[in-house]
Amino acid sequence: MAETFHVVPVAAHESLVRSAYLHRGFDAAEAEHAAKLATAATKHGIRTHNAIKAVHLDELFGSKAGGCVPKASIRRLPSRFKAAEVWDARKKLGQAVAWEAIDTCMRLADTYGCGTVSIDNAFHYLWGGGYVMEAAKKGYIAYTNCTASLAEVVPFKGVFPTLGTNPHSWGFPTTEAVGFPIVIDWATSVIAMGRVQQLKREGKPLPPNAAVDKDGKPTTDPDKAVSLLPFGDHKGYGLSLINEIVAAFIGGSLPTLRSRAPVVGEKQGCAFFFQVIHPDALSGGAFAKGRSQAENIKAVLGDVLGHGNEACMLPGQIEAEAAKRSEQAGGLLFSRAEVDALNEIAHEAGVTPLDPAALPIA
Repeated sequence: MAETFHVVPVAAHESLVRSAYLHRGFDAAEAEHAAKLATAATKHGIRTHNAIKAVHLDELFGSKAGGCVPKASIRRLPSRFKAAEVWDARKKLGQAVAWEAIDTCMRLADTYGCGTVSIDNAFHYLWGGGYVMEAAKKGYIAYTNCTASLAEVVPFKGVFPTLGTNPHSWGFPTTEAVGFPIVIDWATSVIAMGRVQQLKREGKPLPPNAAVDKDGKPTTDPDKAVSLLPFGDHKGYGLSLINEIVAAFIGGSLPTLRSRAPVVGEKQGCAFFFQVIHPDALSGGAFAKGRSQAENIKAVLGDVLGHGNEACMLPGQIEAEAAKRSEQAGGLLFSRAEVDALNEIAHEAGVTPLDPAALPIA
């Protein structure tokens, strides 16, 4: 049986999120960017990176801990490459930096065929898939990776967590071909720590071989999970390592120090990398049987899902179905535990809480 949810109007949700960030000293634009990402995550069923996670992240490592500076201004550094920008985020709210970065990459791609923005001294931007999905909906191919706030993942064959969950996110403009943008978005651990927190709220166990306890032993108890494991053993480890190496080239420092107690002379923020490619910049024009680029994409995906594979799903399909369910319900879908968590945020911000009894059920 499908899980039932309370339906929270988008306007009410975004008003609550904006109020939470304004209460913490962020400006109106930052609060709006935070609300936009929280809505996108919830609408598409990304419950591990919704407003609850965002505020919790800020609580632990952000504005109250010095890891994020409300009303900070991005510093754009000199670059000899016209299609590549390098920014010092100055610990500005991650969502605000990320939305500006993906918009900048799209503008660069319009002129140069591709555009990149590398960002140092950042605060985590939460759901990377939201940013690349936005670009894909506008017709671009987009990619982002970032280093996570904490080193919580034990490397393959290791015993101590020295890597972040370090997500990768790709978005492809495939709406014409399959009805939605393909979005390939994953943490490089078996599960994200946000998933651990969600399952803890819901009173549910973790999947096997996803986390370890304080003694390094596998556990399915979210209350005992202290570190995570990479998915696919050496494969997830390698993908996670990519983020750390890219961050090292940008200016990021030691992963085991990120978001921890201040260390004199060290850098302890995250690093982001964004890239957008205009599809025209990839086309050689020589598609089989005179197909256009759009027709060729549709044909290739049709071949992948043919030959008895018709029941297979494409990345982004679950998110597209979640968005459709949200739209049909007329709002954003939250469990009762999540509504209670949102009301804790509302109480802190001094705004009227949601009334669960007045919310429709879907």
